[in-house]
Amino acid sequence: MVVNMVRDAGDTPEADIHQGITAPCDPVGVKETNNEATFDYCSPEYHKMISQSLLNKGHNARLKRAIQKAGQGEPVVMAYIGGSITHGAGAIPIHLRSYAYRSYERFKAMFAPSDSRSIQLVKAGVGGTPSELGMIRYDRDVLGDGQIQPDIVVIEFAVNDADDETRGNCYESLILKALAADNKPAVILLFSVFENDWNLQDRLAPVGWHYNLPMVSMKDALVEQFHKTKQEGNVITKEQYFHDIYHPTNLGHQIMADALGHLFDAVNHAELDQDDHDLRRPPVIGDDFVHVKLLDRKNGNQLAKINPGCFAQTDTDLQMAEMDDHDYATPLFPHNWMYTRGDRAEAQKFKLQMRCRCLLLIFKDSGSDEFGTALIKVDGVLTKQANPHEVNWTRCHAMLLIQDKHVREHTIEIEMAEGHEDKRFTILGFGYVS
Repeated sequence: MVVNMVRDAGDTPEADIHQGITAPCDPVGVKETNNEATFDYCSPEYHKMISQSLLNKGHNARLKRAIQKAGQGEPVVMAYIGGSITHGAGAIPIHLRSYAYRSYERFKAMFAPSDSRSIQLVKAGVGGTPSELGMIRYDRDVLGDGQIQPDIVVIEFAVNDADDETRGNCYESLILKALAADNKPAVILLFSVFENDWNLQDRLAPVGWHYNLPMVSMKDALVEQFHKTKQEGNVITKEQYFHDIYHPTNLGHQIMADALGHLFDAVNHAELDQDDHDLRRPPVIGDDFVHVKLLDRKNGNQLAKINPGCFAQTDTDLQMAEMDDHDYATPLFPHNWMYTRGDRAEAQKFKLQMRCRCLLLIFKDSGSDEFGTALIKVDGVLTKQANPHEVNWTRCHAMLLIQDKHVREHTIEIEMAEGHEDKRFTILGFGYVS
């Protein structure tokens, strides 16, 4: 298997680098919302910085097929899944200036200029969530529960997966879940970076090398030059790139889109690779969750035996996200179970019985004092404590309960902790592998 690396601007012709840049080459630059005066997208230094984002071209047959389909006017679906950066946080307006929307627009301009309506955007970024939740959301938010077949899938969890309890198993499982689809989509790994120069690329990139996937690294593009003066080769400052310590500005989102555009162009000009990704290889970290599915109030009684007890209400104050190219936000996990105090102690418990080998709880974090801590028993043993105030804002929180190699009958009991009986707690759903 040949691994194609691009580390130097000299590896790609200057004209080709230009092709992947989203912004028009206007020396006047763009006035940014952070009051930075101008920015030059045409400088050789900028093109070199963008070229350094290309960590790996990867095996190109799947991406070249999507490019060819676009050029022939056939429908192409571009999907993006990740955290708040994929959601578009820091971009104004969020639905039109995110890196996902801009790279989708660039792809259309590059490969389907005559009929861009044939290219569809699926954007499934949710703030504050790792691949531990992303893999559960994938079927619903990316595949539309079987109605959508993406041709390109961009996965961006490099700054969110510190919370992944499996330390990469969920991430690799999500990648394999996407790669294994019958229509063989191109899977691209995108590594964002925080203002403190941190991401999880060292943990996650080996998965990309293992399957020879296209990989784009904002850390490789940006961090070294962040610490240089203009005379030493600085292209963009942290103040220009970051809206806050986590999220890019409009300019930062555009640079991310340019990096993806550079990958598209590099693959378009490369010779076609004949072999496909070898998915028979043993995983680097793990593949326990490739077949994970969502269980919630909508389908739960078809999949398991459930006694909701006092978790009988439905919570409507949920985390929201602008999905796809929508300018409105969609509530996440609306088919949930919310606890409100009951009279009898036994009726307080939520009880789920089902056969599975892996199980994750999804619950609601909240900044409201009305919410309290719940205790989780697995097969009669107190296993976890779910505190909705770990981050003190409304978000979806995934927690691993069971990870086994064999399917067995399990019983899950959830009840409020002592002293929290007058509080609320929302079970958003479960991720299960049967």
